[in-house]
Amino acid sequence: MPEFNTRITQILLLSLIVLLVYLVVKELYIFLPGLLGALTLYILSRANYFQLVYNRKWKKGWAAGLFIIYYLLLIGLPVFLAVVLISPKVNSFLSNPGEMINDAKHSVLLIQQKIGFNFVSEASLTNSLSKLSAFIPSILNDTANLITNLAIMLFVLYYMLYNGRDIERTLNRIIPLKQENINMLASETKKMVRANALGIPLISIIQGLTATLGYFVFGVKEWALWGFLTGVFAFFPVVGTMIVWVPLVIYTYAVGNTWQGTALLIYSAVVTGNVDYISRITLLKRMGDVHPVITILGVIVGLGLFGFIGLVFGPLLISYIILLFNIYMNEFIDIPRPQPHARTPQESEDDIEPDE
Repeated sequence: MPEFNTRITQILLLSLIVLLVYLVVKELYIFLPGLLGALTLYILSRANYFQLVYNRKWKKGWAAGLFIIYYLLLIGLPVFLAVVLISPKVNSFLSNPGEMINDAKHSVLLIQQKIGFNFVSEASLTNSLSKLSAFIPSILNDTANLITNLAIMLFVLYYMLYNGRDIERTLNRIIPLKQENINMLASETKKMVRANALGIPLISIIQGLTATLGYFVFGVKEWALWGFLTGVFAFFPVVGTMIVWVPLVIYTYAVGNTWQGTALLIYSAVVTGNVDYISRITLLKRMGDVHPVITILGVIVGLGLFGFIGLVFGPLLISYIILLFNIYMNEFIDIPRPQPHARTPQESEDDIEPDE
């Protein structure tokens, strides 16, 4: 009876913990990208942080503060570029949306006239551009949400670094897995985080810079803006950059710049396109070998769950599903079976039926 009461108490306590965690996560869901970001940066930083604290004898607060300043500068650069390059277009659109919609409509109709094929009707085009104009304010809200999550990410990261050893000891004690699976979970997590949080953004930066060079050389107007957007869409493997450079090539042909359009087409297809392939077979193979299918599915899932910051955490989530499945198989399914008893010569002779 006492053992039964203990089990009941244990179940009730665990149920209460799960309920409270659910309520907290539900209310903090909007800040979940920031918390995941802090966890990711902690995994990337822990080895160097422990090196400073335990080998070089730095104070914990100073070492953690150094990493916060470093990530603030590192993350602030692309945010600054996005504000400088995109905000003038957004402000211009918000001040006079009708003029920009008419310009866009005129450009699309001109392209259709030049190529002699109507791929969208004027009514459908007007409706699509109107929906886009209504979508702009939501993008601004997402931007504010992104900045808030970045602030939370750095704030939480500071205390995760400061209390890192204690957090890891606690997790190692409460995770209900074999020690070998806990070690595998830690090792694979570090490998996946490096591949997703470092490898994929690095490949996107390389493709963005490569495309920007091509846009500049071949005289594309506002080449810096289009290069930045190419780097953003490069998070989608193989076809991501085509979302930007294919319409640019078509527009260049439509306005009569045949030589310029041909050169841009060859450069984008041969150079910008192959940079993705070369980067993946070199960088990602070393960092974690993330399959392109995992990246594509992860980006789609991540954008729906976390917004723009899901470009990094989406592939990590898909990779975690595969990792947890492997741990489950190792923990509960792939149980070593007892080896059959080795038969002695005497036992083998005893099994032989005597001749009648």
